[in-house]
Amino acid sequence: MAHPHGSGHPGSHPGGHPGGNDAPRLVAWEVTRACNLTCLHCRAAAVDKPGPDELTTAEGMRLIDQIAAMSRNIILIMTGGEPLLRPDVFDLAAHGTAKGLRVVMAPNGTLITPEIAKKMMASGIQRISISLDGAAPGDHDRFRGVDGAFARTMEGVKYAREAGLEFQVNTTVTRGNLDQIEAIQDMAISMGAVAHHIFLLVPTGRGRKLTGEIISAGEYERVLNWFYGRQFKVPVELKATCAPHYNRVLRQRAKDEGKKVDFATFGLSAVSRGCLGGQGFVFVSHTGRVQPCGYLDLDCGQVRENDFGDIYRTSPIFLDLRNKDCYKGKCGICEYFTVCGGCRARAFEATGDYLAEEPLCLYQPGRAKRD
Repeated sequence: MAHPHGSGHPGSHPGGHPGGNDAPRLVAWEVTRACNLTCLHCRAAAVDKPGPDELTTAEGMRLIDQIAAMSRNIILIMTGGEPLLRPDVFDLAAHGTAKGLRVVMAPNGTLITPEIAKKMMASGIQRISISLDGAAPGDHDRFRGVDGAFARTMEGVKYAREAGLEFQVNTTVTRGNLDQIEAIQDMAISMGAVAHHIFLLVPTGRGRKLTGEIISAGEYERVLNWFYGRQFKVPVELKATCAPHYNRVLRQRAKDEGKKVDFATFGLSAVSRGCLGGQGFVFVSHTGRVQPCGYLDLDCGQVRENDFGDIYRTSPIFLDLRNKDCYKGKCGICEYFTVCGGCRARAFEATGDYLAEEPLCLYQPGRAKRD
């Protein structure tokens, strides 16, 4: 899987605002859980074969129709598992393109051949995301669970580049690669990536076994401050994902430096909310279950039974996530709530309450909650 949960948004691009309560901006559809890798952090705990309960081609086409009926400005992220293991994936991508959606894909890169890259282009896929989790082949391969994954990913990237297909690099930040992040970013730039997105590990799926790899709140803060400084040093788009308090760090640092927080200066980070779960971002599982995000394992509705748009607009869980008064702990009283919100999946995994405060945030709100 190219990123851990389907919100490594290869479609995040200029103009990619969060969306609203009437329509999301980003929809990640886990088209299959089948995967040829066994990544240590995999949210899906993906398996080697497609499941019998995956949405059929007809059901997938209907889902795409319902997404497009909400808005033509939606970015459809085809993720997995490994989306290239789904036989009809290019038919589905072409249908999304024909409906006016911006279709992007999150493959792991190892299965991309010159022919596959051409099919991606022909079906209208506009960007792919490829994961790099180590600056050296052995480090990446250990994280991905398959020897040779690094070399095959690099080969796949070469084919994508030759086909003219735009790609970004995603990196999951763990204790094991914390000291390699800058080297990985430099590698992404040298490869020709248009963007580098970092992800802060959320311990779900196989990732629950990686508790020792989760960086501390202090390390979290330091890496986000480092990331802020890189905004002005590198020629690619940077975005921190599953790291909602980066939006706070950015504003604190910008204020100290007298910088205006706008799109011209900070790109997407200036106009996007931190946690988009249920508020601009939606995840649809391989079986059609709608969730706020891939990490937040909550059943908000089933597209086999209800219209996707109705689920997005009326799910009680989504409505809670959009209501500041429902949030608890320091997240509920924080002055940075509107730009951050805390990671709802991390809160849920730590406490069993998706509205609890973010457990990996050092910041103490500067004012009491207003009545």
